[in-house]
Amino acid sequence: MSVYEELSTLVQQGRANNVKDIIAAELEKGTNPKDLLQDGLLVGMSIIGEKFKNNQVYVPEVLIAARAMQAGIDGLASALASENMESKGKVVLGTVKGDLHDIGKNLVRIMLESKGLEVIDLGVDVSAEKFVQTAIDENAQVIACSALLTTTMAVMKEVVDEVNAKGLKGKVKVMVGGAPVTEDFKNKIGADYYTADASSASDVALQICQ
Repeated sequence: MSVYEELSTLVQQGRANNVKDIIAAELEKGTNPKDLLQDGLLVGMSIIGEKFKNNQVYVPEVLIAARAMQAGIDGLASALASENMESKGKVVLGTVKGDLHDIGKNLVRIMLESKGLEVIDLGVDVSAEKFVQTAIDENAQVIACSALLTTTMAVMKEVVDEVNAKGLKGKVKVMVGGAPVTEDFKNKIGADYYTADASSASDVALQICQ
């Protein structure tokens, strides 16, 4: 088994300490940090994402794997900084104003990061203006809005309207998701994309950015 396969397996098993040890040993040997990230850590997380999409694993396993991936990324941080690691794109993420649910949003963030995307996570209770202003300031390609309450879904339309008002239609894509959100709702408010789960959301965001 190559070191990359080993890292991938350890991430899937959520074994953060083992991941840290291998990363440290490989950097010591002079292994390329970018390869350790892309061919090891991200591959493992991507497999977990697929399994999650197919109901083969559930939220706890995803969170444990994400912790192991994060331990590896932390171990690589300074080496990657000196490599000047290129991000594949930028996504502004948050749960809309009036809604304090964040488990779904956090899963989306994990999946987006596992695709090599840079995520500006605004947290919960985020206004339409904040989503759009952050996208402008950060030069992001995607705004991803989550809602779990039907009463807060209307804020997603405000985000779309704000994007249009700022003349960003087509330049910044609006993605919507969350338990009560549907493809029909996306069409009704004029958002660009709807995805049903965190793994699909990361696939779509990566396509948009590329």
